[in-house]
Amino acid sequence: MKQKTIAIIGGGPAGLSAAEVLSASGHAVCVYDAMPTFARKFLLAGKSGLNITHSEDYQHFATRFGKANPRLRAALDAFTPTDIRAWAADLGTETFVGSSGRVFPNVMKASPLLRAWLARLEAHGVSFFTRHRWIGFADDGHVFETPDGRKTVACDATLLALGGASYPRLGSDAGWAPLLSERGIETAPFQPANCGFDVAWSDLFRDRFAGEPLKSVTATSSAGTFPGEFVISKHGIEGSLVYAHSAALRDDLLQHGSAVLEIDLAPGRALDRLSRDLARQDAKKSFSNRLRKGAGLDGVKAALLRELGSEADRNDPHELAATIKSLPIPLLRPRPIAEAISSAGGIAFSEIGETYMLKHLPGTFAAGEMLDWEAPTGGYLLTACFATGRAAAKGVEGWLSRR
Repeated sequence: MKQKTIAIIGGGPAGLSAAEVLSASGHAVCVYDAMPTFARKFLLAGKSGLNITHSEDYQHFATRFGKANPRLRAALDAFTPTDIRAWAADLGTETFVGSSGRVFPNVMKASPLLRAWLARLEAHGVSFFTRHRWIGFADDGHVFETPDGRKTVACDATLLALGGASYPRLGSDAGWAPLLSERGIETAPFQPANCGFDVAWSDLFRDRFAGEPLKSVTATSSAGTFPGEFVISKHGIEGSLVYAHSAALRDDLLQHGSAVLEIDLAPGRALDRLSRDLARQDAKKSFSNRLRKGAGLDGVKAALLRELGSEADRNDPHELAATIKSLPIPLLRPRPIAEAISSAGGIAFSEIGETYMLKHLPGTFAAGEMLDWEAPTGGYLLTACFATGRAAAKGVEGWLSRR
């Protein structure tokens, strides 16, 4: 195939994955990003260890994307979690499986992997342009705002990988949405995903327990029941166990105006046993004493029962046991999207074909978080960004070959 010039707008995992595929085919690939450096959100994720993918059985892994499962499956099949680990190893980053099944680099950082990746892309001839903010289309190309003023570039095909709407300070500000809407591209409203929630804590509880982790619990919502831990924040609740329920809770709030996350504070004890143990306690003893001896609860767990449980339940061992096993935390609203790990919403799948080309913009493809899908934390989000970037790049190749 004759060499073509391809503009990739957005230098995160999806855009860089596309650049890898296209440059390997010999095309002239230019990657543009509005920020001073590439993959800033990727690097931020790496500060906590870079959960790059997940080791669970792939057939189960591929079901983790909700309504988008059917549309993402082909891309995921072509670049599985096993492929990601092999790709990272080829870049000099060995990985290991943590106790949760999540996969991390041995060095527990993102920066060595990113440096090696960018170096390999540069060696393959990829050109990189930072501080280039995309502001619209031009004849046969695009217009960018740069430190030197507006710049128009021509290209034979375009791949958009501009991210969603979370962490705007790192570049994912969804500023692209109006530009596509002007071209008739439908976008679903952006919503926070993998986010915390506001709770109406009392001042006393907030001041004493904000920042405290709630460990060894299970949480239940319409998404199911999962074990784990989360954190009491000054605003409400956040952390991995909350994020596992966030899509269901967010949708409940949107549809019904209310949502509750039910917490089992003693998942290791059956309700009957807990009830008997509490009933054996001396009723004259303090609530804290009875709770500690009868249920093994103290600290933030005991305080949470005081905060959300009723006075009557404290003096009835059977009702208290039931509350311990299913303590409802009423939620007010999701935290702002700027704080969310990721976002839902974006380009509707009805607007793209099987090859990830925009139906109303021939020669323009899209990948990554700017598409309308969401995934839980645990490596799922990053895996789908890699996979859709590569799938869209294959779509670009196919389209160019037919021209």
